[in-house]
Amino acid sequence: MEPYALIIAGGVGARFWPRSREHTPKQLLEIIGHGTMIQNTVYRLDPIIPRERILIVTNALQAEEVERQLPQIPPENIIIEPFGRNTAPAIGLGAEILKKRVGDAVMVVLPADHLVHDITAFQETLKNAISVATESRGFVTVGVTPTRPETGYGYIQYHRNDEHRAYTDEDAYKVVTFAEKPNLETAQRFLESGDFVWNSGMFIWRVSTILNGIADHLPELAEELDRLEEHIDTDGFSEALENAYGEMRPISVDYGVMEKADDRYVIPADFGWNDLGSWDEVARIFPKDEDGNAIEKEMFVKDVRNCHISSANGRFVAAIGVEDLIIIDTDDAVLICRKGQSQGVKEVVDFLRKKGMTQYL
Repeated sequence: MEPYALIIAGGVGARFWPRSREHTPKQLLEIIGHGTMIQNTVYRLDPIIPRERILIVTNALQAEEVERQLPQIPPENIIIEPFGRNTAPAIGLGAEILKKRVGDAVMVVLPADHLVHDITAFQETLKNAISVATESRGFVTVGVTPTRPETGYGYIQYHRNDEHRAYTDEDAYKVVTFAEKPNLETAQRFLESGDFVWNSGMFIWRVSTILNGIADHLPELAEELDRLEEHIDTDGFSEALENAYGEMRPISVDYGVMEKADDRYVIPADFGWNDLGSWDEVARIFPKDEDGNAIEKEMFVKDVRNCHISSANGRFVAAIGVEDLIIIDTDDAVLICRKGQSQGVKEVVDFLRKKGMTQYL
């Protein structure tokens, strides 16, 4: 049976405010290079999974823009969550739909907002993962070989010796444990050990594998998904989905299933991956001039060092005598923060929501 893909695209991208908004979050923006992040996620799958076998989970605020950006995706493959419940319900919903439509296919689960530089290496890794998931009926994930002691990513530890390889022809290894985002000292130890990889949030498994995993470790979620099955692809689906989601508790698939399951495999890979979790990440990888500045459009700068300056609306920006800043200008808001502190942008979004200033969200 041919593989299918499920792209998770319901996030709000709060750490990318003010460019990222509720109707146009990070995954629907062109951040680096050509094409939006969700478009590039779909394009990378072309040689492996055609558009008609791709499902996208999003929300009502973003669904229209998703359809506009990806007209080749069949409308029935765009699944609208009534509200966010984290990744386990979203993935379980996609698996339940695939089970009813096509049976026990292999499903590739991908976030919509990741950056990949080496497309060929990514596609080879995905082909290997699909092969392992098909034969092993296990839980397969992709781990990115770390290049620095990163504190913003989760990690996966795996058995490095051949005894624990899934197959002699594939670089898939048994998982030892999942680790949350570490402090710098711990991240350095992970890097030096050589048996930790970054958790990419990419998963490959059979439909039956993940649904059985949910039944074993998240039985309440499994019950709600079972009740949904008869309503899939019927006129009553939206109402049934809203009722089911009202009973589901938010939980990630990492915490709810992957940390507890048996038969977990990781494929270490290196394809120039970045999850662009903050403006600091964009500033780190964006091309820079001789002064360390990343300036997206023609601007006036004098005595400026190590700054990232972006004007999405084409407004002229001038900067004089500053360094180590991130400056993001939009039609109605400007962000100025010191490099290394852009994770705090989420606090701005929380402030705006608390104050009812929804025109900026």
